[in-house]
Parts: sequence; C-alpha cells; structure tokens
Amino acid sequence: MRVLGVDPGLTRCGIGVVDGVAGRPLRMVDVGVIRTAADADTGDRLVLIERGIEQWLDAHQPELVAVERVFSQHNVQTVMGTAQASAVAMLCAARRGLPVALHTPSEVKAAVTGSGRADKAQVGAMVTRLLRLDAPPKPADAADALALAICHIWRAPATNRLQQAVAAHRQARTPTPRRTPAGRRAPAAATPASPASPAPPASAAPASSQPPADPSAPRATAPAARTRKGPV
Repeated sequence: MRVLGVDPGLTRCGIGVVDGVAGRPLRMVDVGVIRTAADADTGDRLVLIERGIEQWLDAHQPELVAVERVFSQHNVQTVMGTAQASAVAMLCAARRGLPVALHTPSEVKAAVTGSGRADKAQVGAMVTRLLRLDAPPKPADAADALALAICHIWRAPATNRLQQAVAAHRQARTPTPRRTPAGRRAPAAATPASPASPAPPASAAPASSQPPADPSAPRATAPAARTRKGPV
C-alpha cells in the first residue's frame, strides 16, 4: 500500500509518501514541505498548496491520502489555517477518487512511539528508525507527514476488520422480507367479518276481527247435566 501523508498548514504543509503493509518493514518514497509566504493572501496561499499537492499526487500515485485531523487549540487563527489546508488536501484526493483517512495527533503519536503525548523530537526519532533513515527529516512537519502515513498503514487492518464487523452486525439486524414461492399466489388478506345484523322485533299478534264483548251483557252458562234415574 502506498500512502501519502499530509501534515496541513498554511506556512509549511508537510508531505510524505510511504510504501508498505502492516507487519513488514516500511519504505520511504519521498518527503518534503510545501511552503507559502506568511504575508501573502490566504486565497493565494491555498492555491499554492493545492498545486503542490497535485504535483505530489501526479508524481507518486498513492492509493490513499492520510490527513491530520484538526483539533481545537487556543489560537483560533492557527486552527483556521490548518483546517483550510486540510480541506485543500481532502479536495485534491476526492477529485481523483482517492480515499481519505483522518487521524488525530494523539493517534499518530501513539502508533509511532507508543505514547499519545510524545513530543516532535520523539516522533522524528521513531520515524527515522522505522524507515531506516540516516537522519530525522527536517523540518518537523515533514516527519509528521511520514508519521501520518505510517500510522495509517499500521492501523488499516484493524480499522477494516472493525468496519466489516459493524456492517455484518447491521445486516444481521435487518429483517428478511417474506417471499412467496414461484407459481403460488400469496394468500389473500382475510376480510373482517361483518357484525351480525340484529334480529327483527317480534311481530305483534294480529288483532281479532270480532268486536269486543259487552261487559253488561249476561254471560251464557252451560246447561246443567241431567241425572238419569234407573229402575228401583
């Protein structure tokens, strides 16, 4: 893997290219610094940085660009300049379809020296040792750019495994849609049963056609049964 590391800055933008894979010796391809005048207009300085990064991309054809992630500082003006140079580096990579990886200074220091609080001298010494150089790259921005490339090469396998695990976990949690076998229609949705209609009210008994009886009229009595006497 060939990685181009960018240590962003308006006055000095460190650039370093490293070849290698995790677990094997690394090789420095090239290292340098893109400089701009401090009294120049900010837009002109960004144009110079953009042109310089494009030249490095053309010359070395990296597979990935590693850029230092901007973090908060007390000097707001310095943060703004660093962020602007960082955006230019990301733009140059995206224009070519190259992936961009961002690493914080603490991540880079921990990967190269084993301590996230290492100073620039310690970072330069470890970069010199890891890349088997005769002397530490100067200025420190150049050494930081190489450290960024080294950091990404070493962290890439673990990062890829983590991303694959997260993707597999998300896929496992996604419900699988129910499929109907070929040639068979999906069962029709059951229609809800309509409520039973109420029974009609019982019809009243038909009224009699005879007129009602007069209560003052005498009631007819049944004739008394006669007793038949037999012979004595």
